[in-house]
Amino acid sequence: MTIVEYGDEATDWLRARDPALGAVIDAVGHIRWEVDPDLFAALTHHIVGQQISTKAQAAIWARLREGLGTVDAPHVLACGPERLRTFGLSQRKVDYVLDFARRVQDGSFDLEAIAHLPDDEAIAALTSLHGVGEWTAEMTLLFTLQRPNILSYKDLGIQRGLCMLHRHRRMTPTLFARYRRRYTPFCSVASLYLWEVAGGEVPLPGRKETP
Repeated sequence: MTIVEYGDEATDWLRARDPALGAVIDAVGHIRWEVDPDLFAALTHHIVGQQISTKAQAAIWARLREGLGTVDAPHVLACGPERLRTFGLSQRKVDYVLDFARRVQDGSFDLEAIAHLPDDEAIAALTSLHGVGEWTAEMTLLFTLQRPNILSYKDLGIQRGLCMLHRHRRMTPTLFARYRRRYTPFCSVASLYLWEVAGGEVPLPGRKETP
């Protein structure tokens, strides 16, 4: 696992732009931003984990990695659908993983090119894959491609963190866009701290409700 280092430039910017988030940064301290730089394995891992518990995901992923040896397109295709199902994948997920592997193998999906695309184009390319939605694409940008400016409206934890931090009743797309502009260009670091808030472990001072 690779650790992305972020420094004072990001945290100082976020403190200045959002004092409430700054208080969270001071309370929590530095967060280990762990990423998996292997794009094929990371996307496969995301597909495996859809709509199942974290515990089930970990068990299936461990069996898959042990069974394949290396999680890449050639090994997935050599494994085939029947053996993939024995690892605990549903038929739909088997279809998604095999389709992904075939597209990588035949060159119709260029893994290396994704790293050089702007965020919006990378998300569009990733969501062209079966079984990869916008949230998965955004998490891939954050935790695999190490993009510095990802704040996902699709992530309920981030929405919850913003609502808790700023006492909003709900998070509308318009309001969320305002926070994205506020945190740019360090949205990814902001995301790390908002997840901490959403987890309920950070004491939040009382504030007046904002609309």
